[in-house]
Amino acid sequence: MTSLQAIVLGLVQGLTEFLPVSSSGHLLIVPWLFGWHLTMSADLEKTFDVALHLGTFVAVLMLMRRDVWTILKAFFGSLARRRIVTREEKLAWLLVLSTVPAAVIGLALEDFIQEKMGAALIIAILLIAFGAIMWIVDAYFARNKDLSSLRWPHALLVGIAQAVALAPGVSRSGVTITALRGLKLDRESAVRYSFLLSIPIIGGSAIYKGVKLAADGGLPAGTATPFILGTVTALVSGFVAAWFLLRYVRRHSLAPFVWYRFALGVLMIVLIVTGVRASGL
Repeated sequence: MTSLQAIVLGLVQGLTEFLPVSSSGHLLIVPWLFGWHLTMSADLEKTFDVALHLGTFVAVLMLMRRDVWTILKAFFGSLARRRIVTREEKLAWLLVLSTVPAAVIGLALEDFIQEKMGAALIIAILLIAFGAIMWIVDAYFARNKDLSSLRWPHALLVGIAQAVALAPGVSRSGVTITALRGLKLDRESAVRYSFLLSIPIIGGSAIYKGVKLAADGGLPAGTATPFILGTVTALVSGFVAAWFLLRYVRRHSLAPFVWYRFALGVLMIVLIVTGVRASGL
């Protein structure tokens, strides 16, 4: 992998982690579109993916730092009292509940998802299909509730939706925002909950795979520079993308992201059908 490729992939990860267009899908699509042969082992590829996610993890922590601090204080306060009293404490435990399904399913099906769900044609279909679902829910269901309206079954439903996004092309942010919109939350509240929910998922994945990397001896020689460049680029672009989306949804719909998903999915199918690119990745 060259430094330029690392920067491009870091930019892609940062922009697509929080925008509802599928970061995992784009990290597979971009090398496929450009015909890149990154010559990395499967383990090294996973490690680079973790490095990029570390960048977006820091980005969302920076952006949501006040919310995170408030929720952490509320969480440990409720533990100390052994009961939930405030709205912040309830939100903290709702986020915990929403995290469980994706964590459990991710650990159980990680290898299956990587081996069976990473074909270009499948990603294209998922981009289009879940783009249509996102458009229908966002456009045709009236919503104006905030985070105080969430209940325990709602949190579990959002967690299950997040687990579906383990398949490349679905989009973790897209499917969680859509689920929350379906629960009648306003767009800004849905995006805020989705961002907060990304913190334990992204951070947990980075820590889990980082420990495995350390146990295997750390980064191979000569890979430090591309990894650092990719991580920093993902951090900066991730912060900008998340900041933009939080402000954009206050007055605008998710339609531009839907049309982007449609266009990219159709382009991929055309390239596959015409033989310009293979259906596998």
